[in-house]
Amino acid sequence: MRPDPAPKPDDAAGSSQAVKAQLRLREMVLAGELPGGARIAELALVEKLGVSRTPIRAALMRLEQEGLLQALPNGGYAVKTFSERDVAEAIELRGTVEGLAARLAAERGVAAVVLAEARQCLRQIDALLQPPVLGDDAFTRYVALNAQFHALLGEMADSPFLTRELDRITHLPFASPSGFVVVQAHSPAARDMLVVAQDQHQQVLDAIERREGGRAEAIMREHSRIAQRNLREAVTRPQVHQMPGVQLIRRR
Repeated sequence: MRPDPAPKPDDAAGSSQAVKAQLRLREMVLAGELPGGARIAELALVEKLGVSRTPIRAALMRLEQEGLLQALPNGGYAVKTFSERDVAEAIELRGTVEGLAARLAAERGVAAVVLAEARQCLRQIDALLQPPVLGDDAFTRYVALNAQFHALLGEMADSPFLTRELDRITHLPFASPSGFVVVQAHSPAARDMLVVAQDQHQQVLDAIERREGGRAEAIMREHSRIAQRNLREAVTRPQVHQMPGVQLIRRR
């Protein structure tokens, strides 16, 4: 079999421009630079971002797939808005699927190397939560470690189908495991809430190791309720919680 031809320099440059355009457009949407419901003008983006229309169009298509934009009947895109119910249901869906993953992991058993990696991840979170007050760097690190633990949890189920579904769900707007952690960063009880979440991490790993499928599933369903609480807090007091993208969420 002949090897695939190496990408041409122009192709690589175009791909790089599309990725950069996608990242910048996402920032603009979440920061409110592109208002919810407003039609997006391609030419204005070309001038603002300094790239051609091709990477802009690729970026717009990708953000539609992510759920941040909606395609208009007559062509083009608009910034999507979400009801509080939309976001709550996405979070609940994640909790349900993660609960199933935890139950399957407990029932099927998990490789020792994966359990060890999960334990190490939780030890790192424990170390982050030792200080009585957490700074911005600690919250940023928590988000990364939290995402790592949830990814490992999906891996433990040993189900490519569930892994794909979890990846799809966690990329829905505001549905990721750390989607509303920034809300906690501005709360007087910030560290306390993260300690509760961390205890649930410990408990679900314990249930998986003990092969207690029902308990593991129930813990992960309950775990998603922390995000539900933070969602309600964010939409109730948006002036306090300057979470990226919160202006796209409509009250019920």
